Amino acid sequence: MSNPLVHAFFVGRALAEAIGEQVENLVTNGLSELGQFDAEQRERLRQFTTVVMERAQREEELAMQGRSGTVVSTASGGSEDLQAMIDDLRAETAQLRAELQRYRNRSV
Repeated sequence: MSNPLVHAFFVGRALAEAIGEQVENLVTNGLSELGQFDAEQRERLRQFTTVVMERAQREEELAMQGRSGTVVSTASGGSEDLQAMIDDLRAETAQLRAELQRYRNRSV
């Protein structure tokens, strides 16, 4: 038979090693899951950003379709088309200012 103190020492040492291995596994798994979660969130953010930029580009293209004829005509050197475009922009600006003034008067 062996000495009970020696036996208790080896049992304690084995217990400490087993607990250390379990803690190591838990920390490793936790960090792995955290890294995976971070990668998934980054991918979702990238996809979200791509979707938003695609929508913005589509909206911009749709908004500019009505003006594309004027821009093409201007590019070909038509000064009348350029003047018409400037006049249209000034009219739109005046309309927006008037609407803004009406809004401000309603909120006062």
